[in-house]
Amino acid sequence: MDLIALLKSQFLCHLIFFYVFITSGLIVNIIQLFTLVLWPINKQLFRKINCRLSYCISSQLVMLLEWWSGTECTIYTDPHVYPKYGKENAIVILNHKFEIDFLCGWSLSERLGILGNSKVLAKKELAYVPIIGWMWYFTEMIFCTRKWEQDRQTVAKSLMHLRDYPEKYLFLIHCEGTRFTEKKHQISMQVAQAKGLPSLKHHLLPRTKGFAITVRCLRGVVPAVYDCTLNFRNNENPTLLGVLNGKKYHADCYVRRIPMEDIPDDDDQCSAWLHKLYQEKDAFQEEYYRTGIFPETPKVPPRRPWALLNWLFWASLLLYPFFRFLVSMVSSGSSVTLASFIIVFCMASMGVRWMIGVTEIDKGSAYGNSDNRHKQSD
Repeated sequence: MDLIALLKSQFLCHLIFFYVFITSGLIVNIIQLFTLVLWPINKQLFRKINCRLSYCISSQLVMLLEWWSGTECTIYTDPHVYPKYGKENAIVILNHKFEIDFLCGWSLSERLGILGNSKVLAKKELAYVPIIGWMWYFTEMIFCTRKWEQDRQTVAKSLMHLRDYPEKYLFLIHCEGTRFTEKKHQISMQVAQAKGLPSLKHHLLPRTKGFAITVRCLRGVVPAVYDCTLNFRNNENPTLLGVLNGKKYHADCYVRRIPMEDIPDDDDQCSAWLHKLYQEKDAFQEEYYRTGIFPETPKVPPRRPWALLNWLFWASLLLYPFFRFLVSMVSSGSSVTLASFIIVFCMASMGVRWMIGVTEIDKGSAYGNSDNRHKQSD
């Protein structure tokens, strides 16, 4: 192991990232709280400011992926539509199989210049998570309870608010509802068989109601759906811990731009359209596992320096007083002070491990497991 790789794997480096991210994130959240006074006065200014503030948080995770681990993402797409990416609103359908698939989506958004504006349909519990969840609240993310009777009105109302959003955005939907595991896949295919739907090998059965209501509410302001199929070379199974340890991955993403005019208005027809789309995605994944490439022309969007510069700004602002505080604690010689330092260090270690654990597949949502099987419906 070379010296740089050894350095990247050290917990002290991880602790520095954790400290900068948590402290800067809470500062940004507090600033976002004060921007609420702008909402009744100038809603669009409130939105533009919070897009920039959210970038201060989300770009730190992108920096870890792009600059710390050096992970690259190649887009396979039609070269004639590639110039449209980042220049228009779009609904993004992304398969949900890898621990860092959301991070790859953020990386692509960053390279297209619209990371701060990215939206997602997420479970409501995430709105209460400090930093990321609170940031999402101020940037008008759409939260759902995964109970259609409760979500029907609230999700539609939230989506309608995005019709006059002043910035270009990508709205991400994981139509499978939860991250792919073999157990969930087995249960999902039993549901598919019961409904007379074709089996899928590499995806869970898509849940169509959320997608249909998104299309209905955003039609006219969103010109296209981007169907994104993600995989990693050499059968790698990337993890956030691997990224934190500086391990480099290479992602390949097949992106198809589908005009909204090609998607049916009727909910039942839209549902059938989405099921057909996932059958096509399954075929693309099967071909990728066989050949190692996706169709169309490979493109590598250039890496932008702003995520790195943002992290360096916060690190330079926060690390000097932090290290001065540590030196003063250690040099004091007080046993109580040293014991307090050890306790704080252990709590920080647990905090880092907890944040990493949130993304682990085997600790993911129970959504779709056998005890929830009776709840699965379109």
